[in-house]
Amino acid sequence: MQPIDPIPHPLDHLAMRGKADSTALITKAESISYALLDQMTGRLAKSLLSAGLNHGDRIASWLNKTAEACILPLAAARAGLIHVPINAALKRGQVAHILADSGAKILITGDSRAAALEAGDIPDGCALWTEAQAAEARLTGDALPMSRHNPDDLCAILYTSGSTGKPKGVMLSHANLWLGAISVSHYLKLANDDRTLCVLPLSFDYGQNQLLSTWAAGGAAYPLDYLNAREVARAVEKHSITTLAGVPPLWVQLVEVEWPEAARGSLRRLTNSGGALTPPLVRKLRAQFPSAALFPMYGLTEAFRSTYLDPSMVDTHPTSIGGAIPFAEIMVVKADGSNAGPDEPGELVHAGPLVAQGYWQDADRTALRFKPAPNWSSYGGMAVWSGDTVRRDADGLLYFVGRDDEMIKTSGNRVSPAEIEEVAVSSGSTNEAVALGLPDERLGQKIILIARGDGSLDEPLKAYFRMELPTFMQPATIYWQADLPRNPNGKLDRVALKSQIVELESAQ
Repeated sequence: MQPIDPIPHPLDHLAMRGKADSTALITKAESISYALLDQMTGRLAKSLLSAGLNHGDRIASWLNKTAEACILPLAAARAGLIHVPINAALKRGQVAHILADSGAKILITGDSRAAALEAGDIPDGCALWTEAQAAEARLTGDALPMSRHNPDDLCAILYTSGSTGKPKGVMLSHANLWLGAISVSHYLKLANDDRTLCVLPLSFDYGQNQLLSTWAAGGAAYPLDYLNAREVARAVEKHSITTLAGVPPLWVQLVEVEWPEAARGSLRRLTNSGGALTPPLVRKLRAQFPSAALFPMYGLTEAFRSTYLDPSMVDTHPTSIGGAIPFAEIMVVKADGSNAGPDEPGELVHAGPLVAQGYWQDADRTALRFKPAPNWSSYGGMAVWSGDTVRRDADGLLYFVGRDDEMIKTSGNRVSPAEIEEVAVSSGSTNEAVALGLPDERLGQKIILIARGDGSLDEPLKAYFRMELPTFMQPATIYWQADLPRNPNGKLDRVALKSQIVELESAQ
């Protein structure tokens, strides 16, 4: 393996990592070489600045996996702007929140999505660019050369759900994204002949890194918007894909479809994050893709990614999350702040240059998650205190124990219970509701909603959820109760509710 370069560069320099005439990006419509990727990055960057934007302004995109969506992270970085990618599955209310919270000056989206927005969804001072405008901008005009921005400057805000309500924006610098790309391409041993099928949302740190780590290695990225697992298998076969990143619910679907032998044979590596792989699923993946190295990983949007398990250990340690990735220091910290010993549980704390710069315009939540590293840390400085409990065995391998917040992890997404509850109440169908996550083999966790009422407004509530929330955030089941239990402080007793629902579910 080549020595790893710890020196960060401005993110847009990734457009020059591959050979000029080699393929960087292939969409349904076109094939883009590294020379063209650099040129298109520069043209789009120049057009954005020509629209009157200034250094540090935010530009939002709400797009499918088009060429524009893939090039924007580099173009915004080259222009000295901050890219705010919005999950294509989100609905207008959530998009409006992100636009207002980020203070975006431009929203780039397709005609159908623009038509779904209502008056007031786009804040004053935020211009609307169509996808066609962005396409023309990358194809014509002058181009900005590679930037010389400070690697510590912000270049992206990725919105992720929080346990206390609306999505919060994680602030990422050029250095965060650059070193994340270099780190992953290094430990995955990506090369310039690798071809990555990008099936995950580009608004997701794991999804965006599909592009960035591939380009860091000089390989080719194939973005795919898919409807079912068979489309993924066909795309792997068609493009001789070597690298496939996924989340547990996708792997469950992929092992159930029939794979052409050529597709199974081309895959060199499978990577997993967004939830743990169960031992039975590991066995199925190993049987379905015997020649592919399997990389289980653990990540935090606030620090990009923290650990991976070497493929050679997957069969013998299938439940481990492995050890630190390059540029990460992972500590297991006990409640008294000391270093946990072998098999002692403690909080996973991540230090080093992959740590983000906090939450956008949210000092209170930043102070809760981003705190100084323990005084015995090698890197020191600001660290991410994950809230996740882990343990380290005598061999140094880490194991996930539990999470101390109420986040629901479903279909590879972190979902805020409070956000679902707010939508339920705003529907007018109930005045009080609690959202919970219960284990589910296919989804990781399924969403259960307990609403106060007699159930007569069940259908209107479901219809409202379909209108206001993406599919992955909609409850699998809604239970109605005349009263909801409360604890001595008068707050809703989530523990008691969960116990009731688990009993109901097991009885069915």
